[in-house]
Amino acid sequence: MFEYLRKILLQDQDEKNSGVVKTSSGETTTKKYQIATAALLIEIAKADGNFSEDERKRIIELMKKDFNLEDECVNELMELSEQKVKNSISVYEFTSVINESFDYQEKINLIKNLWRIIYEDGKLDSHEDRLIKIIGSTMNLEHKDVINAKLFIKQEPGK
Repeated sequence: MFEYLRKILLQDQDEKNSGVVKTSSGETTTKKYQIATAALLIEIAKADGNFSEDERKRIIELMKKDFNLEDECVNELMELSEQKVKNSISVYEFTSVINESFDYQEKINLIKNLWRIIYEDGKLDSHEDRLIKIIGSTMNLEHKDVINAKLFIKQEPGK
């Protein structure tokens, strides 16, 4: 625990030197994008009314891989993101953050991860399908690219 606090304090100093900007809420912009990404993954996992442990594990795995996070950091990120989802009004709160920084290819990679979460349970629910179309649209992605991402994920081993 003390090691984690030390890292946070050192990270603040590193951020001053690296150009990482803090938002008005005190979050770093990198953390802001991580929270938005995790929140969208959580939103899509909950869309079918069942946020399973397998989906949670998959989100953690994707966040660790995509953002190079340690276990302690990703667990904190999940807690923060779940709270943001609980208090959110719409996915636009998260997609607008993504639009601030992600380029088109990064958005496609996020859509692929959303499809991975959808297919974690092996089926596509109508609520999940509707929500991913909304997310793709609010991230300014072409519909054909959202569908191509879906087809790509369906061809992955185990899907």
